[in-house]
Amino acid sequence: MTEPSSAVDPREMETFRAAAADWWRPGGKFAPLHALGPSRMTFVRAEIEERFGRQSTGLTPFAGLRVADIGCGGGLLSEPLARLGAEVVGVDPLPESIAVAREHAAQQGLAIDYRVGEASGLPPESFDALVAMEVIEHTPNPAAFVVDCARLLRPGGVLLLSTINRTARAYALAIVGAEYVLNWLPRGTHRWEKFVTPAELEAACSAAGLASFRARGCVYNPLTGAWRLSSDCAVNYFGAASKTA
Repeated sequence: MTEPSSAVDPREMETFRAAAADWWRPGGKFAPLHALGPSRMTFVRAEIEERFGRQSTGLTPFAGLRVADIGCGGGLLSEPLARLGAEVVGVDPLPESIAVAREHAAQQGLAIDYRVGEASGLPPESFDALVAMEVIEHTPNPAAFVVDCARLLRPGGVLLLSTINRTARAYALAIVGAEYVLNWLPRGTHRWEKFVTPAELEAACSAAGLASFRARGCVYNPLTGAWRLSSDCAVNYFGAASKTA
């Protein structure tokens, strides 16, 4: 019997529960995710626009597309997806995070369908795109998580993920540096042995019926404090794959 595929490790859930009130607080515990936001959206927008031929559709290129944001937290990615015209369903296992997400979306006048739950609880083949940013490394079974996500995609739909590579450099920067030296994240947010390599992610996508996998790195510039997309996937990276027809 396989482990629950989409459930976040209970110990790690407590870390996120303790920080839930900080999702939208400037300079709070999720400030690193706010800094990552522009690069994440650049990647997501480019992949969806290319794969669905939406490059020339004005201010709302995602209009008519149904998108799931798995592990949505306080809605940092759900809100820009909605502003681009998508019908967004945001899912997170923590009621505290969903409450924050709903309140903030209401303040912004955004209609986003937020739900407490996991990917495994959503109906199959109901989304054109699914994003799961900084989620897979917190699941007990990454390959099964990808299967759960692929099940939700319509034929031709796209899965977009971000995670951390399992390398010595990732341990030094994403754990020692980010959690213990710079205090960007609460200690215990990540465990190195749960990081996923691009080759492992590609294999999981292929096994789940997803093709055309590609990975793109994301690197931090300590001089400017900004993140940018890169060919360097040694630490943070994005992955994208499409469901075969």
